[in-house]
Amino acid sequence: MFLDRVKIRVKAGDGGNGVTAFRREKFVPRGGPSGGDGGVGGSVWIESTEGLNTLLHLRYNPEHKAERGRHGEGSNRYGKDGEDTVVRVPVGTQIFDPESNDLLFDFTEAGQRYRAAKGGKGGWGNSHFATPTRRAPKFHFTGRPGEERELQLELKLIADVGLVGFPNAGKSTLISVISAAKPKIADYPFTTLEPNLGVVDMGDFRTFVVADIPGLIEGAADGAGLGHRFLRHVERTKIILHLVDVSSLSGRDPIEDYEIINRELSKYDENLGNRPQIVVATKIDALDEPERLEALKKRSKKDRKPFFAISSVTNDGVKALVDAVSRRITETEDK
Repeated sequence: MFLDRVKIRVKAGDGGNGVTAFRREKFVPRGGPSGGDGGVGGSVWIESTEGLNTLLHLRYNPEHKAERGRHGEGSNRYGKDGEDTVVRVPVGTQIFDPESNDLLFDFTEAGQRYRAAKGGKGGWGNSHFATPTRRAPKFHFTGRPGEERELQLELKLIADVGLVGFPNAGKSTLISVISAAKPKIADYPFTTLEPNLGVVDMGDFRTFVVADIPGLIEGAADGAGLGHRFLRHVERTKIILHLVDVSSLSGRDPIEDYEIINRELSKYDENLGNRPQIVVATKIDALDEPERLEALKKRSKKDRKPFFAISSVTNDGVKALVDAVSRRITETEDK
């Protein structure tokens, strides 16, 4: 199950209390204050890792607490600091304040850390308060409470290429052909209910990651269908592959589909409308009206976007498309 949004509560450990104590040792005629300080409470850290691709593990474990600091003891013994708690999330996770909706941190690579809740300071023992005029202080400080807060976590998949298009445009079939991903494939709309990631081998130990973005329809940017849940996942992609079904079996107009999806991308984020895009006519093995293919090709040329016609079933044109994407990614990385 894929989960890309979850709310968690974090609670750092409280600081340990200081202590009021006095030395009572044999052969030490003049005792003095010897109360030790309390330990510092543990903090809650959020850390990104490559071993995860969903926030599902946090859905059933929404509360995360760090260990409190130990209390101080006599003979100037300090309390032990509390252990930190580390919450691991996938790369691409963003942390928001659920009330203000402010972005607090964005994990863009593995190994990054964010302190979500700071541990409380330990209280001072009475030995801290001894002065030449106050030699036997009989008071100490208690530890400070650790921070506690709610956080909204949202995942934006990090992929080089994003596949967009109407339901049943052939996105899942294409990603299953060019990578080892095995998404559910069927001949009805909204078969794919969650994004799928696939790794494509370019040779020479080079790869690129493809994300299948499901559920885009007209009005997706405003919340229609499933697309509004997943549009965020296309924001980080370097290239968009816009798949359009040109077979008459869809009962749709390819040009109209092409225009609708582009409008939704621009409406959701203006930058997406300017993202490098390759137009891909799909299902040419079922093409019985060549004019549909030609119309989309002319429109792509008018918009100055590269155009490819493929059939994922027969593999016709797929290798040429993958090679073109590979070159485009290389060009993007070299800039």
